[in-house]
Amino acid sequence: MKRRRINMTDVMTHRGINVAPKRESLWSKAFQKFRHDKIGMLSLTVVLIFFVIALLVWCGLIGQHWDELLANGRLGPSMQYWFGTTINGQDILQRSLYSTKTAFQVGLSVAFFSIILGGGFGALMGYYSNTWLDEFVLWLMNSIDCIPYFLLVAAIAVALQDNPYAMHIAMIVAFWTSTARVIRAEVIKLKNMEFTEAAHSLGVPTLRIIFRHLLPNTLHLLLVDMTLLFITAIKSEVILSFLGLGVKDSISWGVMIAEASTEVTSGHFCNFFAASIPLFILVLAFNMFSDSLQDALDPRKVA
Repeated sequence: MKRRRINMTDVMTHRGINVAPKRESLWSKAFQKFRHDKIGMLSLTVVLIFFVIALLVWCGLIGQHWDELLANGRLGPSMQYWFGTTINGQDILQRSLYSTKTAFQVGLSVAFFSIILGGGFGALMGYYSNTWLDEFVLWLMNSIDCIPYFLLVAAIAVALQDNPYAMHIAMIVAFWTSTARVIRAEVIKLKNMEFTEAAHSLGVPTLRIIFRHLLPNTLHLLLVDMTLLFITAIKSEVILSFLGLGVKDSISWGVMIAEASTEVTSGHFCNFFAASIPLFILVLAFNMFSDSLQDALDPRKVA
């Protein structure tokens, strides 16, 4: 005789016991909303295509001959060299592909460490708001923000010019303050909620409350801020490389545009287009992705 599976929810409902439906988390609701956002999915697809290119370069499968002299002088576009070659005979397409890896390497590292630094300081400032620690860090942040952005980054990059990561350090120093302000405001709101008071009553150490209970509740803000910092880091790298303060002993879209500045006047546009078009597409796609992600993670819209 075939046994019938008993559904406990049906039994409890039959006996008059109210069974509350399982509530979806913020992340599951945000995922469902983002999945139905056509612009967000399209922009994510474009970003993933660029990321795959960067991974292939990292793995040494493409773009490894960007600095080799493959031809005798400048050549126009052809089946062998799709974007032609530079005045030195270097393949412009391979230089553009390798620059994609440079963009992601700079963008991801700067955004990640800026989020770590800004999130940590922001959480401490929010929990100890209106204390000497909060006042000191706010004074430090205001001092950094008072200096014009590119002047600050250029000054740090010049001071650390012998360091291969001078540009990365300069951008992290300039970027973490915006994240810290956002997290500080959110933690000030969260620290007065019931779960924080419950943790206090149970004797949970203060640092554990800050970094295990309060900071994880700001992950949706950190994720959105990281995408925005990624975009800003890429654009800053291009500008600094164009000015000669960016990447050293490598290639990037900024370096290619700097090289193209002397070629455009003589009617050679391949180097300029091979750098500016991918840069424009990636920044536009990441901006659209960031907007869709921010809309999906907004608690007021997914509640």
